[in-house]
Amino acid sequence: MTGRRSAGILLHRVVDGEPQVLLGHMGGPFWARKDDGAWSIPKGEPDGDEDPETTARREFAEELGLPVPDGDLVPLGEVRQSGGKVVQAWALAGDLDPDQVVPGTFTLEWPRGSGRVREYPEVDRVAWFPLVQARVKVVKAQQELLDRLVEKLFFGQH
Repeated sequence: MTGRRSAGILLHRVVDGEPQVLLGHMGGPFWARKDDGAWSIPKGEPDGDEDPETTARREFAEELGLPVPDGDLVPLGEVRQSGGKVVQAWALAGDLDPDQVVPGTFTLEWPRGSGRVREYPEVDRVAWFPLVQARVKVVKAQQELLDRLVEKLFFGQH
Protein backbone atom coordinates (compact mmCIF):
# COMPACT_ATOMS: atom_id res chain seq x y z
CA MET A 1 0.00 0.00 0.00
CA THR A 2 1.20 3.50 -0.80
CA GLY A 3 0.28 6.91 0.60
CA ARG A 4 -2.69 7.09 -1.77
CA ARG A 5 -4.34 4.09 -0.16
CA SER A 6 -6.21 3.53 3.06
CA ALA A 7 -8.01 0.66 4.73
CA GLY A 8 -11.01 0.54 7.03
CA ILE A 9 -13.80 -1.39 8.66
CA LEU A 10 -17.52 -0.93 8.05
CA LEU A 11 -19.13 -2.02 11.33
CA HIS A 12 -22.75 -3.10 10.96
CA ARG A 13 -25.57 -4.39 13.11
CA VAL A 14 -29.30 -5.11 12.80
CA VAL A 15 -31.76 -3.34 15.11
CA ASP A 16 -35.46 -4.25 14.94
CA GLY A 17 -34.84 -5.98 11.63
CA GLU A 18 -33.15 -2.94 10.07
CA PRO A 19 -29.44 -2.98 9.12
CA GLN A 20 -27.39 -0.08 10.47
CA VAL A 21 -23.79 1.01 9.88
CA LEU A 22 -21.40 2.94 12.07
CA LEU A 23 -19.95 6.10 10.52
CA GLY A 24 -17.70 8.85 11.83
CA HIS A 25 -18.06 12.52 10.93
CA MET A 26 -14.65 13.65 9.71
CA GLY A 27 -12.92 16.02 12.11
CA GLY A 28 -11.08 19.23 11.39
CA PRO A 29 -12.05 22.63 10.09
CA PHE A 30 -12.74 21.61 6.47
CA TRP A 31 -15.60 19.28 7.47
CA ALA A 32 -16.91 21.27 10.46
CA ARG A 33 -19.92 22.82 8.68
CA LYS A 34 -20.65 19.90 6.38
CA ASP A 35 -22.94 16.98 7.20
CA ASP A 36 -24.29 15.13 4.17
CA GLY A 37 -21.32 13.60 2.38
CA ALA A 38 -18.97 14.30 5.31
CA TRP A 39 -19.10 10.94 7.13
CA SER A 40 -16.81 7.98 6.57
CA ILE A 41 -16.01 4.49 7.70
CA PRO A 42 -13.13 4.46 10.23
CA LYS A 43 -10.09 4.17 7.97
CA GLY A 44 -6.57 5.37 7.46
CA GLU A 45 -3.23 4.98 5.76
CA PRO A 46 -0.74 2.19 6.43
CA ASP A 47 2.35 2.48 8.61
CA GLY A 48 5.21 1.57 6.29
CA ASP A 49 4.62 -1.76 4.57
CA GLU A 50 1.78 -2.75 6.91
CA ASP A 51 -0.76 -5.07 5.27
CA PRO A 52 -4.25 -3.63 4.58
CA GLU A 53 -6.16 -5.72 7.15
CA THR A 54 -3.72 -4.76 9.90
CA THR A 55 -4.08 -1.13 8.83
CA ALA A 56 -7.88 -1.36 8.95
CA ARG A 57 -7.85 -2.83 12.46
CA ARG A 58 -5.28 -0.32 13.78
CA GLU A 59 -7.04 2.67 12.24
CA PHE A 60 -10.41 1.60 13.65
CA ALA A 61 -8.91 1.47 17.14
CA GLU A 62 -6.97 4.74 16.70
CA GLU A 63 -9.85 6.74 15.23
CA LEU A 64 -12.45 5.54 17.72
CA GLY A 65 -10.30 4.85 20.78
CA LEU A 66 -12.03 1.47 21.15
CA PRO A 67 -10.94 -2.04 20.24
CA VAL A 68 -12.22 -3.68 17.08
CA PRO A 69 -15.17 -5.90 18.06
CA ASP A 70 -14.58 -9.64 17.79
CA GLY A 71 -15.72 -11.29 14.61
CA ASP A 72 -14.76 -12.21 11.09
CA LEU A 73 -13.89 -9.49 8.61
CA VAL A 74 -15.68 -9.85 5.27
CA PRO A 75 -13.89 -8.22 2.32
CA LEU A 76 -15.81 -5.45 0.55
CA GLY A 77 -13.12 -4.68 -2.00
CA GLU A 78 -11.84 -1.26 -2.95
CA VAL A 79 -13.33 2.07 -3.99
CA ARG A 80 -11.60 5.14 -5.40
CA GLN A 81 -12.54 8.43 -3.72
CA SER A 82 -12.82 11.71 -5.65
CA GLY A 83 -9.33 12.82 -4.57
CA GLY A 84 -7.86 9.62 -6.02
CA LYS A 85 -7.28 7.73 -2.77
CA VAL A 86 -8.16 4.04 -2.93
CA VAL A 87 -9.99 2.72 0.14
CA GLN A 88 -9.96 -1.02 0.86
CA ALA A 89 -12.68 -2.07 3.28
CA TRP A 90 -14.00 -4.97 5.29
CA ALA A 91 -17.44 -5.47 6.83
CA LEU A 92 -17.70 -6.58 10.44
CA ALA A 93 -20.86 -7.49 12.33
CA GLY A 94 -20.65 -5.96 15.77
CA ASP A 95 -21.84 -3.29 18.13
CA LEU A 96 -20.39 -0.44 20.12
CA ASP A 97 -21.71 2.58 21.97
CA PRO A 98 -20.85 5.84 20.15
CA ASP A 99 -20.81 7.61 23.53
CA GLN A 100 -17.76 5.51 24.48
CA VAL A 101 -15.71 6.73 21.50
CA VAL A 102 -12.55 8.67 22.37
CA PRO A 103 -11.28 9.82 18.98
CA GLY A 104 -7.64 10.04 18.05
CA THR A 105 -6.29 13.42 16.96
CA PHE A 106 -4.17 14.97 14.23
CA THR A 107 -2.41 18.31 13.89
CA LEU A 108 -3.04 20.76 11.08
CA GLU A 109 -2.01 24.27 10.18
CA TRP A 110 -5.28 26.21 9.83
CA PRO A 111 -5.89 28.42 8.07
CA ARG A 112 -3.26 27.15 5.64
CA GLY A 113 -0.26 29.45 5.63
CA SER A 114 -1.24 31.09 8.94
CA GLY A 115 1.48 29.44 11.01
CA ARG A 116 -1.16 28.36 13.56
CA VAL A 117 -1.06 24.63 14.18
CA ARG A 118 -3.91 23.06 16.11
CA GLU A 119 -4.95 19.59 17.13
CA TYR A 120 -8.24 18.23 15.78
CA PRO A 121 -10.14 14.98 16.41
CA GLU A 122 -9.92 12.35 13.64
CA VAL A 123 -13.71 12.12 13.90
CA ASP A 124 -15.76 14.68 15.81
CA ARG A 125 -18.80 12.44 16.26
CA VAL A 126 -19.81 8.85 15.59
CA ALA A 127 -23.29 7.49 14.97
CA TRP A 128 -25.26 4.49 13.78
CA PHE A 129 -27.30 5.08 10.60
CA PRO A 130 -29.91 3.00 8.79
CA LEU A 131 -28.59 2.20 5.31
CA VAL A 132 -30.86 4.69 3.50
CA GLN A 133 -29.67 7.55 5.70
CA ALA A 134 -26.05 6.32 5.59
CA ARG A 135 -26.04 6.68 1.78
CA VAL A 136 -26.75 10.41 2.21
CA LYS A 137 -24.24 10.93 5.04
CA VAL A 138 -21.23 8.98 3.73
CA VAL A 139 -18.71 10.42 1.25
CA LYS A 140 -19.94 9.59 -2.23
CA ALA A 141 -17.37 6.92 -3.19
CA GLN A 142 -18.09 4.94 -0.03
CA GLN A 143 -21.74 4.49 -1.04
CA GLU A 144 -20.47 1.56 -3.12
CA LEU A 145 -19.24 -0.10 0.09
CA LEU A 146 -22.78 0.14 1.50
CA ASP A 147 -24.13 -1.51 -1.67
CA ARG A 148 -21.59 -4.33 -1.35
CA LEU A 149 -22.51 -4.78 2.31
CA VAL A 150 -26.17 -5.20 1.37
CA GLU A 151 -25.22 -7.81 -1.25
CA LYS A 152 -23.23 -9.78 1.33
CA LEU A 153 -25.83 -9.42 4.11
CA PHE A 154 -28.84 -10.38 2.07
CA PHE A 155 -27.37 -12.59 -0.62
CA GLY A 156 -24.62 -14.29 1.41
CA GLN A 157 -21.83 -13.69 -1.11
CA HIS A 158 -18.72 -14.15 1.01
